[in-house]
This record gives sequence, C-alpha cells and structure tokens, in this order.
Amino acid sequence: MMKFSVLTLFPEMMSALGESIIGRAISKGIISTEYVNIRDYSKDKHRRVDDYPYGAGGGMVMQPQPIYDAYKSVAKDDKPHVIYMSPQGKTLTQKRAKELSELPHIVILCGHYEGVDERIIEEIVDEEISIGDYVLTGGELPCMVLIDCVSRMIDGVLDSHETASAESHYDGFLEYPQYTRPPEFMGRKVPEILLSGHHANIEKWRKEQSILRTKQKRPDLLKGDE
Repeated sequence: MMKFSVLTLFPEMMSALGESIIGRAISKGIISTEYVNIRDYSKDKHRRVDDYPYGAGGGMVMQPQPIYDAYKSVAKDDKPHVIYMSPQGKTLTQKRAKELSELPHIVILCGHYEGVDERIIEEIVDEEISIGDYVLTGGELPCMVLIDCVSRMIDGVLDSHETASAESHYDGFLEYPQYTRPPEFMGRKVPEILLSGHHANIEKWRKEQSILRTKQKRPDLLKGDE
C-alpha cells in the first residue's frame, strides 16, 4: 500500500482527495493519506510557525523546528521519500509520477509565505517538484495534483492498466480523440472507423491520431525523438 503523509498548515484543503477515483482508492486501502498540521508542532504559545527572514526582505519564512517535528511524527518507522512542492523544483512529468508510484511512503511538504527555512530542505527533503513555472499561494494545490497523478499509476486505482497506458503523456504522445453516443452531434459524426468493429484498424487509427495530435498541440514533446 502506498502511503502519503502531507505536512501542511491547511489540512482541511486536502479534503478534495476524498472524492472520486482517489477517494475510492483510499476507501479500498490501495493508498492511504494522512494530513499533519505543522502548526500543531509549534512551541510558540500562539502556535506561530513563521518569522521574518534574516537579511531583511519582504514576507515571512516558515521556521524549521515545527516542520522538522511534524516530519518526525510521520517518519517513526521508516525513511520516507520527502518532496517539497516548490516552483524551483523540477517539473512533474508522467515518467516521474510512475517512478514515484513504486515507493512505499512519500512525505510531501507544503510551503507558504516566502517559503521554508533552507535548513529544513537540506535536512529532510529528497527532491523539489513543481507543477509549472508559476507561483501559487501555497503548496496544497500542487500537493493534491502530485498525489492524484502518482496514485493513478498504482495498480488497482484505475479500472485497468490499459486505462492509464492509453492516456496522454504515458508513452510520450497525447491521447487520441475520444467519442461516445450519439453517433452524430451538432452535425459532427463519429469517425466511421470507430463504428467498424475492426479492432486492428481502430488501433492503427488511434496511434496515427495520437501522433498527429501531438504534432499539432505539443510538438515540443517530439523533440526528444529527433
């Protein structure tokens, strides 16, 4: 079973993971999640977890002690893989998500304000991951993206392995176009080949469409094959 431990100032934000496919995976015991409030480990009587940065500058920085103690509370019996959600990290990819899905325990640190004290990164963080070249108000939304992306790669979370393997980015290409009933909508018809019942031809068409769609929408994905 994959275990996700999230260190956060806003554990209530993570409730969205209890819905849909990820929620079902949790209820089935395929994955488990725990959300640790960093503020509970503050030694300040007001439960303060941040302070002004040394060297001046704007904003506040999360202090190392509450984060470290929160981390120790979930790393009692093992050495989990620790990820800090950061715009300075490497961009999350399907390939990395698949690699992470093989791990037994992942701890995700969600920062806020101007970030966290650099010493906590040096002490406990194994890697920094970003979900894009932009800045958000905190790490909770990126954390949920990471958990969703990684969880889908774990056996049993989706209905079948084929469901995941046909999706965009799984094999380096975008997914082929999908259709369902009715066979005609607003004058637009489902491609005849999908109605033919000829599975070999359908698979060939889908592969061609996947390559074509990648060339049209994300040609940058093909650069590694040149």
